[in-house]
Amino acid sequence: MSNIIAIVGRPNVGKSTLFNRLTESRKAIVDDISGVTRDRHYGVGEWTDRQFTVIDTGGYVANSEDVYEAAIREQVMIAIEEASVLIFMVDVTTGITDLDDDIAQVLRRSNKPVYVCANKVDNTALYNEIHTFYGFGLGEVYALSSMTGSGTGELLDEVVKNFEDIPEEENQLPKITIAGRPNVGKSSLVNALIGKERNIVTANAGTTRDSIKIHYNQFGHEFMLIDTAGLRKKTKVKENLEFYSVMRTIKALEEADVVVLMIDAVEGIESQDINIFHLAEKNKKGIVILVNKWDLIEKNTQTMKAFEEQIHERIRPFTDVPIVFTSVINKQRIFKAIEAALEVYKNRSKKIPTSKLNDVMLPLIEKFPPPALKGKHIKIKYITQINATSPMFAFFCNLPQYIKDPYKRFIENKLRENFDFSGAPIQIYFRQK
Repeated sequence: MSNIIAIVGRPNVGKSTLFNRLTESRKAIVDDISGVTRDRHYGVGEWTDRQFTVIDTGGYVANSEDVYEAAIREQVMIAIEEASVLIFMVDVTTGITDLDDDIAQVLRRSNKPVYVCANKVDNTALYNEIHTFYGFGLGEVYALSSMTGSGTGELLDEVVKNFEDIPEEENQLPKITIAGRPNVGKSSLVNALIGKERNIVTANAGTTRDSIKIHYNQFGHEFMLIDTAGLRKKTKVKENLEFYSVMRTIKALEEADVVVLMIDAVEGIESQDINIFHLAEKNKKGIVILVNKWDLIEKNTQTMKAFEEQIHERIRPFTDVPIVFTSVINKQRIFKAIEAALEVYKNRSKKIPTSKLNDVMLPLIEKFPPPALKGKHIKIKYITQINATSPMFAFFCNLPQYIKDPYKRFIENKLRENFDFSGAPIQIYFRQK
């Protein structure tokens, strides 16, 4: 089970501000996903060495008061089902409203840990007002000011106690997750790969609603395919279906080594695709982009190149990612997509010998040294790869604090040019020698 915090509550209680506060420790706020009627956030946070995903569920905007309440209620139901911990936000300046009561009623019936957070407690006078929220019967009430950040530390100290340590699995098969928006062809791809003879199919965490792991062992390839497709429909409301698929994608993505991101060639790359891409990148997963329904596109000699350029433009600065054009329905290039994913898996776990790393990179650094800052020259003396699940390098130098992002990108590009890390995010650290 992934560690997911869902922030629930009616609109305008400060959920998004708290979201920004919880995710800024990793500076991993993912661009807003433009939904049909609103923007939605999800990102990565960290507290006392525990990492988690944060989802902002509310702020639903609609015209009819009834639709409004039904939509919020629906999202709360999905959050209860999928999240590990629920933060129920209320506004100390307005007290308890009917909508708060409605949400509290749903939360009381859940078996998930719920933390009631009275927001906008910006002074001591308001602190005395939080007692009214004990009336929900949901236990302790935490006083917060998500604007200034006061109270968030105490809240997170309690929240992380509910998280499971995700064990590092040794010598396991590569785990490939197929992700993407609804109706891009994820189910069809899984069916086309497996054919009729399904191998071992196991429900992952004891319930059929969790992502399904399929053991694939054909044509000389063996891996675990994590299937997020074929989810049971929760509702006819398109918005909440999308929200449901986002929560499911996050769980499957955190389990994966490589994420195959499927996009629809007809609709092009959309903001939700970009969000899944960035979330995979922030979680240091290997990435392959699969452009499906390519058979429906009118093509000339430049079509593929133009499409690739459009994708690169949207996913910058991490553009060293394999892009495979497929038609799942015609079974065109589907195995090429799997070969690309397994190649990325190898790149992600690649270890470069220290001597080779220094022989290749030090002459390049000498030729193009970091720009001097305040008259001080930066000298990089030694490079080593840190032992980690994804490529991570330490560059030892005299003044690490003076090295800026453009030079880090230059170093990353040179590592990619010389050692082929296609599809694998790279982390670079400059340390004091």
